[in-house]
Amino acid sequence: MSAIVLEAVHQPHVREVVRPRPAGRPNLVSVPTGSEAVRAARAAGSAQPPIRLTRFGRLVVALLVAAVISVLAVGLVGQIASASVEPRVVTVQSGQTLSGIAARELPDLPTGEGVVELQIANALSTSHIHTGQQLVIPTR
Repeated sequence: MSAIVLEAVHQPHVREVVRPRPAGRPNLVSVPTGSEAVRAARAAGSAQPPIRLTRFGRLVVALLVAAVISVLAVGLVGQIASASVEPRVVTVQSGQTLSGIAARELPDLPTGEGVVELQIANALSTSHIHTGQQLVIPTR
């Protein structure tokens, strides 16, 4: 078993300087607990005046509201515009090919990309089509 023995160090008497407390600082106060604390907090919270916005604050709030409204309006217009466009349906005639339909119905795309778009829109695994088949033309 080990033990440590320390000798007490004798220091000359040191005077503690007690500084007086500044007048503006309050002493410690006992605070309520439990339901008393809830009542005290509610009473203290209701004593505060409501927050008032400055002119600049009102301007910032107005600009934020206007920005939110404009973003929602643009999104809503986009939704309405895209919802109003119905896909066209083409019935395959005798002798037509998928590349011919793609070139005629999707002129802004290269023929190869148009064929791929038609295959995706109609869930076709190949480029073979038959007479009387109805193809959905994708909108862009």
